[in-house]
Amino acid sequence: MDERIVLNVGGVRHETYQATLKKIPATRLSRLTPSLANFDPLLNEYFFDRHPAVFSMILNYYRTGKLHYPTDVCGPLFEEELQYWGLDASDTEPCCWMQLLHAKDTQETLAVLDRMDADHEDDPQLREQDTMKKFGWEEDYFQGKRTRWMKLKPQVWSLFDEPYSSQAAKFIAGISVLFIFISIFSFCLKTHQSFRLPVLTGQNITMPGGFIQSSIERVSTEPLPIFGQIEMLCNIWFTLELIIRFVFCPSKVRFFKSPLNMIDLVATLSFYADAMMVRVVEDEPKDVVEFLSMIRIFRLFKLTQHHQGLQILIHTFRASAKELILLVFFLILGIVIFAALVYYAEKMEANPNNQFQSIPLGLWWAICTMTTVGYGDMTPHTSFGRLVGSLCAVMGVLTIALPVPVIVSNFAMFYSHNQARDKLPKRRRRVLPVEQIRLQARRHAAVLEPSASQGGLGGNSAVRRRNMPILIDQNCCDEENHNHKHREKSENSDEGTNSSSTTGVDTVVKLGPSETAITTTVIS
Repeated sequence: MDERIVLNVGGVRHETYQATLKKIPATRLSRLTPSLANFDPLLNEYFFDRHPAVFSMILNYYRTGKLHYPTDVCGPLFEEELQYWGLDASDTEPCCWMQLLHAKDTQETLAVLDRMDADHEDDPQLREQDTMKKFGWEEDYFQGKRTRWMKLKPQVWSLFDEPYSSQAAKFIAGISVLFIFISIFSFCLKTHQSFRLPVLTGQNITMPGGFIQSSIERVSTEPLPIFGQIEMLCNIWFTLELIIRFVFCPSKVRFFKSPLNMIDLVATLSFYADAMMVRVVEDEPKDVVEFLSMIRIFRLFKLTQHHQGLQILIHTFRASAKELILLVFFLILGIVIFAALVYYAEKMEANPNNQFQSIPLGLWWAICTMTTVGYGDMTPHTSFGRLVGSLCAVMGVLTIALPVPVIVSNFAMFYSHNQARDKLPKRRRRVLPVEQIRLQARRHAAVLEPSASQGGLGGNSAVRRRNMPILIDQNCCDEENHNHKHREKSENSDEGTNSSSTTGVDTVVKLGPSETAITTTVIS
């Protein structure tokens, strides 16, 4: 246990005692033996091709029993290194929890933005594969069984549901937004008195002497007929768009689960229900008709589908749900307390102008005061009532102000990451997994061995010219990527002898002075 061990991690050598590495059992470092493939008997050291800066913190954890978060390393990289060495991020010291929590929040934010950009793939082949997977045609796509319907349905769906997929989709989205604004403006303007016509009723009254006197009375008003025509035109477009999106949607169940689709469906059906009630029912109920018309204003929520800033705002509210619930809870608590206090405070002194006749009336006053609105329709007149009002106003400001920085911070995080994603290039250089490189080396060595055994100058030269460039075998990429997660799990659960992560195959090509011979050496 007093024997010193040399660890070479990423080119940086570390020395420690074997007893130090035994402090945390069931980890990679606690199972080091000279029989491992990454042990170099010549240098008498263990080599690991991992991040050297993170390993300094990990080795210090073995020495002191305290794991600290490095400030110059990204959070996912730190967690990946901990997982490789068999440690858990929950062992981090409390002084570093905020950094770890910030890294997790950033990962969740990026995951949300990835879902928002799922349909914005630049690679046409990857975009087509994602589309086939969305529609459930992935197997038919890889087998080459594509019908005209399988080509037409995703294209039409992208035109009407994915505004940023093409120029034609942007044009259709612009038309949809235009009709939404026209419908909303028409709904608002038809309530103005300048755009309404009076509804008159006439009545004949027989006067003494046989004279008949006619009287005209203004009963109500109705909007100009042009507004009905505008509403009809807009709803024709909304109905056509809804039918097309329903017919060409990937899943009918997910279509009805979408809140925006339900808003669009209810708003469109309310128009036809309104039209049927006007024509079928002679004395249609005005309140029901007005309520059905009010539902159409919720079409404004459809703008979130066409504007990324509104989507970020919605995700901000979702991320801040706990803070918003806490805010509502404290507001309700304060409203009930101050409503009861002001009710009894106003009754303690003689007050002929007491406006707080009950606690429910005090609830309205407490809501207006704690939210700093202050309509002034209800005011306390006694000294105790004014004291309660002052405390209510101060507590309202503090209650509302406390969760606001958290919500602002979440919005700033979403917005900054979204702006960075728009400016940074989306296409990145592909990094091959190490298992794929090793498989290429094995295949390259297998090709060279039988050719080298034939002997002769011409055969060896032909092998060298044909096999020296190591090309990427695209057929093995999918197989290796499919088994990548399984190999990582077996690597972490192994008792120290893992051939997939520590054993490799290298092809060494040695050329003579005249470059007439080729030898392949397989090192394991």
